[in-house]
Amino acid sequence: MSDRFLVSGGARLTGEVRVTGAKNSVLKLMAAALLAEGRTVLTNAPDIADVPLMADVLRGLGATVTVTADEVVIDTPAMPSYHADFDAVKQFRASVCVLGPLMARCGRAVVALPGGDAIGSRPLDMHQAGLRAMGADSSIEHGCVVAAADRLTGAAIALEFPSVGATENIVMAAVLADGVTTVDNAAREPEIVDLCEMLTQMGARIDGAGTSTLTVTGVRELKPTTHRVVGDRIVAATWGIAAAVTRGDVSVYGVSPEHLSLVLNKLADAGAKVDRFPDGFRVQQNERPVAINVSTLPYPGFPTDLQPLVIGLAAIADGMSVVTENVFEARFRFVEEMVRLGADARTDGHHAVIRGVERLSSAPVWSSDIRAGAGLVLAALVADGVTEVHEVEHIDRGYPDFVAQLRSLGGVIERVGD
Repeated sequence: MSDRFLVSGGARLTGEVRVTGAKNSVLKLMAAALLAEGRTVLTNAPDIADVPLMADVLRGLGATVTVTADEVVIDTPAMPSYHADFDAVKQFRASVCVLGPLMARCGRAVVALPGGDAIGSRPLDMHQAGLRAMGADSSIEHGCVVAAADRLTGAAIALEFPSVGATENIVMAAVLADGVTTVDNAAREPEIVDLCEMLTQMGARIDGAGTSTLTVTGVRELKPTTHRVVGDRIVAATWGIAAAVTRGDVSVYGVSPEHLSLVLNKLADAGAKVDRFPDGFRVQQNERPVAINVSTLPYPGFPTDLQPLVIGLAAIADGMSVVTENVFEARFRFVEEMVRLGADARTDGHHAVIRGVERLSSAPVWSSDIRAGAGLVLAALVADGVTEVHEVEHIDRGYPDFVAQLRSLGGVIERVGD
């Protein structure tokens, strides 16, 4: 049995909140530390459940890892182990990002197929295809990705889809490969840029970060470094959407508003007043939000991670919203829980149609992934009575101090154990 949140509706969120480093970056940066012998230090690290889980993965590979509230220190041995076993990686998807660094350092890797959020299939075909293009043999055997190469060599790689995970693994494998690797249709997310910046600090030669074509010229050796993790745009946007849902006034700091341009524009379309700062933004919503249409796409499109939260906004907006999911096919499972709260929502394939109601009603609901859990809490903030949100350990994986931050903004929420 897991903990649950008791959320009382009716509070208007107001105040300031500061976000820390991005979940979708720090775990990959921790994996990148395997590329260089010695001590790597990551600052502005988020205090989330996935960080100690990733630390356990690295310890299983021979590294010494120290995790504090806002810093991760990784001491990588001269030669890491190449086998990331099932017990270490089964709990979260990002663990597969050790595949590229292990291939670069060890010339082989055995990485158990990872677990994680129930948001749809995320096959590793493109990860393996990229390694094969660089000369590796790769297959799935006994529930593991198994790869080996006498020596990785640069290659021209075109991704079928701008996969974040595949881009990261290919780049981390390529930084120590012989020759030049080009990755076309590469992911462009700020977290990819953050990884490339850290690798460059370590001595890698990477051009095109933030564009759809990355060029990596292999070097013989990398050195450890100290790097500040980029601010978490998904957590930041969560608080901005929460302000719009509750007709609140919230200022968010610790993130570049440029990383959320489309999201902030959508909030403005919903009737919010949005102000941008050098290191954050403010969202003020005085009236009932107006319905908006959203289609999720790879960056710089609308983030799929925010789809459940924007459905929460649409559920109480004035009018009919259409949300189209183009990235993860199973993410609409969340809608069933929204209906429990009184949302007028229907799904059909990649589309969800939501007719906004003035107020939702409390009910017991269950989180299926990190963002679905946060979306349910936002919906509970505008529901009559007290809503029980179950399986909140998902939320712990992506949101530091979630209860404390929500309370600091005036939300009424309590964590209780079963």
